[in-house]
Amino acid sequence: MEDLTLTTPAVLFSAISLIMLAYTNRFLAYASVIRDLHSKYKKNKDKVLIAQIKNIKQRLYLTRSMQIFGISSLLLCVLTMFLIYIQQQTMAIWVFGAALILLIISLALLIMEIQISVKALEHHISDIENN
Repeated sequence: MEDLTLTTPAVLFSAISLIMLAYTNRFLAYASVIRDLHSKYKKNKDKVLIAQIKNIKQRLYLTRSMQIFGISSLLLCVLTMFLIYIQQQTMAIWVFGAALILLIISLALLIMEIQISVKALEHHISDIENN
């Protein structure tokens, strides 16, 4: 990859920004659910609520990791653009490669988080189906 131009990381820059917006929305939704579960747990210390709290806590930490890797990828994209600007092409290629790897990790964590979310919803569905 000899011709890395400013447009390549710039395209990824906009995609990562949209992904980060989605991650932030997930995080805010979890914060709301956690507050709701907390108030329910204070009223009724149910084992089902404890399981839900553990599940949402795991998802929250995964979302935090997704955000960290996504932000790091974004930061490296900006650094890549700067390196291209100051004509450090070889270094820019390596930094851009690292940005892509961080984005891959972030997306892999998203897949894990989605699987945990589906399991949580399956518990709610099974509860309804059992009644």
